[in-house]
Amino acid sequence: MESTPRLTSILILTIIIFITLSACVPTQTLPTPVPATPTATVAPSATVQWFPATSTATPRLVQVSTATPVQMPGIGGSLVIDDFSSGSAWNTSTSDQGNVSVSRNRITIAAKEPDIYIFSLRNEPLITDFYAEINAHLALCKGNDSYGLLFRANNNASYRYALSCNGTVRLERMSVSRARPIHEAIYSGDVPPGSPGDVHLGVWVAGSEMRFFLNGRHQFTATDVNLGIGTIGVFAQTAPENMAMTVTFSNLNVQSVVYVSPTPTPTMTKTPAPTSTRAP
Repeated sequence: MESTPRLTSILILTIIIFITLSACVPTQTLPTPVPATPTATVAPSATVQWFPATSTATPRLVQVSTATPVQMPGIGGSLVIDDFSSGSAWNTSTSDQGNVSVSRNRITIAAKEPDIYIFSLRNEPLITDFYAEINAHLALCKGNDSYGLLFRANNNASYRYALSCNGTVRLERMSVSRARPIHEAIYSGDVPPGSPGDVHLGVWVAGSEMRFFLNGRHQFTATDVNLGIGTIGVFAQTAPENMAMTVTFSNLNVQSVVYVSPTPTPTMTKTPAPTSTRAP
């Protein structure tokens, strides 16, 4: 029975070795769970308006003259081409109120007192239907001072195509020194708003119909039958509140016009015959 103690010894030795080996195995430490950090909720940020809306100003309405390049039919050959190299065809004058002079290829009207009307007429030709154009230069002009072109004119009456230095244009019929309006004053972007300034005037006339232009643009059309023939002239008139004005005119060109304004054809209307009414 000698083998029994030996087996016992082997068994004990095996147990000791196992225990020893178990002690040598490193102990694995489980990680301590870290509590989750609460995530802060990001508040929504304001949207940046890179191009904020701005209040839009109400645009100012400006009436612009039409640029339609017609409305001057029937223009023919030249009647007058005057470069003002000579003043023999014009009446000139000098006084304390103002003067009219021709020099350096222009005719100059200078008024020296308030509310003074000065004009100069060409002594020929006498014309009825025509297209006339002339350049005007404002050397001294402001407010209600006016200037422009006279046509079908004589010493007592004329049509007056008048521009004012307040930016308006109008048509009048002059009787001696009294102005009767034919077309009321209207604002135009082609009228110089005071001096210095330059403008090109044009007048087309056929019969009683008259069409008016500035810088080649149509301004308005008017009709009048009172004056049928006369010459061409220029004028200047100071406003009652202004002491003086000076305007010069140059390059007058007058051409004939052969044109008959269309007239509506009368329409015949049939008058219904009266019907008899029978008494009941």
